[in-house]
Amino acid sequence: MLELQNIYKTFEGRTVLADVNLSVPKGATHALIGSSGSGKTTLLRITLGLIPFDRGYVKINEQALLSFTPVEWADRIGYVPQDGGLFPHITAKGNVALVATLRGWNKAKIDARVEELRKIVDLDPEILGHFPREMSGGQKQRVAIMRAAMMDPAVMLLDEPMAALDPLIRRSLQQELKSIFQRLGKTVLLVTHDLGEAVYLAEKITLLHEGRMVQSGSYRDLLQHPATPFVSQFINAQRTLPDAGELQ
Repeated sequence: MLELQNIYKTFEGRTVLADVNLSVPKGATHALIGSSGSGKTTLLRITLGLIPFDRGYVKINEQALLSFTPVEWADRIGYVPQDGGLFPHITAKGNVALVATLRGWNKAKIDARVEELRKIVDLDPEILGHFPREMSGGQKQRVAIMRAAMMDPAVMLLDEPMAALDPLIRRSLQQELKSIFQRLGKTVLLVTHDLGEAVYLAEKITLLHEGRMVQSGSYRDLLQHPATPFVSQFINAQRTLPDAGELQ
């Protein structure tokens, strides 16, 4: 379970996050959405432990971030950045196994974990020997997910993981990603500017605006019971979404 409680953050006297609260149950997927500058990426970096926050708490399974060393915290969170973040001079398998190698895992343990994850993400075994430049966008994203899950973290964070993909590949990968989330059984926090993607992948959505939580709930909640006019404006800007009557 991931919990963020009363998170405040300022940069040079300017408030960028104010009293942000969210809770993601074990095994659930939660989407964080909002326009550019809303604070999504800052909140993600705080959760990763990359930047300090002024006050509040970040916890995984009731254990606070500040009670761990950076290395200990890093092993509890898997991270998939916008472009996958693969090292171009290392093979797919080398990218996946990098942290485990640094932690001193032996070859047999690494090979077993890589194979387990390869099957979960449905990656062709030949791709493990390829370099990033030799892989498609979808293959690179699968490898990035494998790398994020290698240390068996409790939580996985994804920052606009499909933003750089073309629409057809993106749609296909969204379907596969939803299945991968279910097979991994991880607590997932997904950052996206695409409400349609959030609706498809996540059970719950939190909308940020100017560093503040505007509303948190299901898509139906946001659509039928908007907390502020901005919620309706944000939804109406997404022209391809279904209306409430079309939802299952």
